[in-house]
Amino acid sequence: MIRWILIFLVVALIAAVLGFGGIAAGAASIAKIIFYIFLVLLAISVIMHFVRKT
Repeated sequence: MIRWILIFLVVALIAAVLGFGGIAAGAASIAKIIFYIFLVLLAISVIMHFVRKT
């Protein structure tokens, strides 16, 4: 998954260099979705860590 984040980061940086147009907006929206997915996975991981510990 980190590989996908790096790919989308590179796409977003290239789009920013070329101008903030449709490509940059698309890459930014994909990056936001991936960010929220990772937040949910982090929360689940922390909860599971505390549940297994007790």
